[in-house]
Amino acid sequence: MRKQIAAANWKMNLTLAQGEELMNEIVQANINMEKNQEAIFAVPFPYLITNKSITDKAKNFITAAQNCASENSGAYTGEVSCQMLQSINIKYVLIGHSERREYYNETNQVLVKKINQALQNNLKPIFCCGEPLLVRQAETQNAHIEMQLQESLFHLSTEQIKDFVIAYEPIWAIGTGLTASSAQAQNMHAHIRNVLANKYGQEIANSVSILYGGSVKAANAVEIFSQPDVDGGLVGGASLVANEFVEIIKSLKK
Repeated sequence: MRKQIAAANWKMNLTLAQGEELMNEIVQANINMEKNQEAIFAVPFPYLITNKSITDKAKNFITAAQNCASENSGAYTGEVSCQMLQSINIKYVLIGHSERREYYNETNQVLVKKINQALQNNLKPIFCCGEPLLVRQAETQNAHIEMQLQESLFHLSTEQIKDFVIAYEPIWAIGTGLTASSAQAQNMHAHIRNVLANKYGQEIANSVSILYGGSVKAANAVEIFSQPDVDGGLVGGASLVANEFVEIIKSLKK
C-alpha cells in the first residue's frame, strides 16, 4: 500500500521553544504508527536540526523543509540549497506551495529547477498544486491542475516519479469561508492520479501518495482520508495544536 502521510506545515509560526513544546506533546502521545504511515513536520529553516533530533527518536516521524533554492550554491543571499538540506540529513522538502507561487512568483519553470535540485541531492519533494477561486468558478480546475503537473513533473522519468508525493491544495477553500467536500477532494485526487496514469502507467500512478491540503482538522480528517485516492493531508493551522494533529495522524488509513 502506498504511504499514508500526515504532513504538518508550520509556515512562519512558533518560536523555537514553542515548537519544541509542540513536538514533545505530539511525540509523548505515543501514536502507534503503521509501516505505511508517516508523520512529517515541515518546520522553519532555523528549527530543522532541533526538530530532527526529536523526530529521529519517534517511529515514522520525519522532519522536512518548507522550501529550497532553485540553485545548488553560489551568490544567492538568504537562500537555502538542497545540498545544505541534504548535509543535515533532511528527507523531504515542500515545493510549489500555493503561498510560494502567489507571494514569491514561483512559476512552474522555477519549480522544475527546484524539483531537479531536490532529486539530485536525494531529497523527496512534496509537490504542491491547486487552483484559485476564479479557476474553480470557471470549472476549469482539471485543466489547470493538469497543466501544473505537466509543466513541473513530466520531465521526470518513471523511476523518479515512482513513490512521489503530491499535495493538492484547493486554494479557493483555504481561509475563504468556503468548504471543499470530501467528494470534491476525491474527484480531484482521482483526476491527478489519472493524469499520472496517462503519462506513466497505472501501476506508477498508484504508487504516488496524494495528500489533501484544504483545511484538514481533527473533525473532518477521518472522512477526508477515507476517500480511496486521498492518502493523507498537508495540514496548516491544525498542525500547530498538539491534540488536533495527534488525532489527524490517528485518522490515516492503515
